[in-house]
Formats: sequence, structure tokens, C-alpha cells
Amino acid sequence: MTLKAFLSDRFRRVVLQGIFMLTALSFLLATGTAPGVAALLLIAALVYFTLTQVYDYRKCQRRLKELNAVMDGLNEKYLFGECAPPPKDAFERALFALFRRSGKSMIETVSDARAAGREYREYVESWVHEIKTPITAATLICRNMGGENKDKLLRELGQIEAHVERALFYARAESPEKDCLIRQCSLHQIVSDAIKNHQTLLIGQGVRIETEGFESRESEYPVYTDAKWASFIIGQILQNAARYHGEEPVISLTAMTLGKQVRLSIKDNGIGIPAHELPRVFDRGFTGKNGRARGGSTGMGLYLCRRLTAFLQMDLKITSTEGMGTEVSLTFPSKENLTKL
Repeated sequence: MTLKAFLSDRFRRVVLQGIFMLTALSFLLATGTAPGVAALLLIAALVYFTLTQVYDYRKCQRRLKELNAVMDGLNEKYLFGECAPPPKDAFERALFALFRRSGKSMIETVSDARAAGREYREYVESWVHEIKTPITAATLICRNMGGENKDKLLRELGQIEAHVERALFYARAESPEKDCLIRQCSLHQIVSDAIKNHQTLLIGQGVRIETEGFESRESEYPVYTDAKWASFIIGQILQNAARYHGEEPVISLTAMTLGKQVRLSIKDNGIGIPAHELPRVFDRGFTGKNGRARGGSTGMGLYLCRRLTAFLQMDLKITSTEGMGTEVSLTFPSKENLTKL
């Protein structure tokens, strides 16, 4: 609290005290009190009033400093009413009682909301696992079919499965520590799994995959991450590259070491992203001009990639030139820099 705020808060008190002093001075002079004596009494009253205000100001400052220290030390700020030091007077006791009632109500509300969110996430995860069974069955049936509709049905089923998988990871992203297991994995295997999981879409769009740095089994590039989550992230990038392809689409995946870190670069020759949209591509629900023009975009893929890479302590960057293509780089952390291993 500043001195200006303190005086502003007590402006009426100061004005009333001044009026009282002037009234008392006029009364003393009217009753024949010597002017010198009246002046001394006025000065004494002014000194006393000033000292009491200084004392109140310093008392408020100390109290606010004490309460701010308690607030700064709390991770859960809404517990302030329970952790604050004992009240100093009747007014503070009444005020703290209100704080505690408010905090208790908020804690109950937050607990109910968390329980509801947890139940919803558990339902989504259960639903995803259940819906995968008929999707897999339908895919197997389609592969045994003949005719020109076979490939179309397989592509559509692949899209359904991708949306279902995205919903699962979105639900898990709320509490990633419960499902994530960071350990040493093979980047070669992660990339292979991501390509295999989306091969129907890639083949359907006529995309050619080129890899560099994975020519031999020795070039597996050990990385520290969660293999399932990393495969999902790479898969989202591959989906975008396939969806927004140009003529004779090619996706190049290049692995390289950067000291103790490993970087995977995924580059395509698609339609690219307008420069003014690049800062927003990781925003939740952002589809952009290309997403609206081609349809089917939810704006959730790159948003999830950003959230999951942040938890996995991976560096995610994207560059693009409209009409020429897009490059996404994923830098995996070294073991020494991990805090979640």
C-alpha cells in the first residue's frame, strides 16, 4: 500500500478531524482562551493525529508484507484463508472468516470439476479403446473386398482412426504424467511406426517418402522420449504434409545429431503456409486458409503436438514458404537435460 493510497482511503477522516480542530479552536477563542494557549493545543492535537496516522500506516504496511509473504509461499493460492496468520482484531477475524467460507466453497467446486473432468477423460479413453475394435474389423473386411471402392473405404477408415487417436491423446494431454514413460528409444523405429500407421493415407495421396540418416541399422539414433507419444507427434506432421500436398508430393525425413541431442527434420513440397498464419499454427482450433479451403481440418493436430512436445521436453519448430512447402523440426533432449526421466 502506498502512502497516497493510504491517505486517499482516510480522506474523510482527515477532513472531519480538521473540521473538529477548527471548531474547537473557534470555541476556545470565543470563550476567552488566550490565542497562544489555543495555538499550542491545536499544534498538540495535530501532532497527536499525525503520529497516530503514521503508526496506522506502518502497521498496515507490516501486516500487508506479512500476508504477501504467506501468499507468495503458497502453490495453491486459494488456500490463503486457511494458511494466513491469525487475525489481529475483530474486523480481520470477520474478514478471514469470509475468506475461509469462500475458499471452502471454491475448493469444493474445483474438486467437483476435477472429478467430472477425470470421469469424462476415463470415459473417452474407454470409448476410444472400444471403437477401435469395430474400426479394425471394418478395415480387415475392406482389405478382403474387391472393387474400386476398396481403397476409398480404407482411406476413410484410416481418417476415422486418426480422429479417434487424436481424441485419445487430447484426453491424455490433461494429465500426461499418468501415461507417459520417457526412456531410451530408437528414432528409426519411431519413424517407421509413424509411417506404417499412416501408410493408407500416404499411399492414397500418392506421397513418396524419402529418409536420410536411416540407411543402416546402426543409424537408429537413440533418443530419450516416450515412443508412443513421439510416433503420434510425427504422425500428425505426416498427416498434415499428406493433406496439404502439391503435385508429385514428397516427404523427406532427415535425422542428424547435434552434440548429445538428435534432430528429426520433416520436410514436404506441399502448398505451404502463409507467412501471417505461421505464428498461429499451434493455436487450439486454428485451421487457416488452407484448412478452410480443403476442409476436414480440426485445428487440433499441431496444437496437440505443441502440448506433448512441451511435456516431453522436445523443441518443436516450423518454417514454411507458401507455394513451396513446409519443414518441421523436432529436437529430442539429451539424457543430461531431462528432468522427467
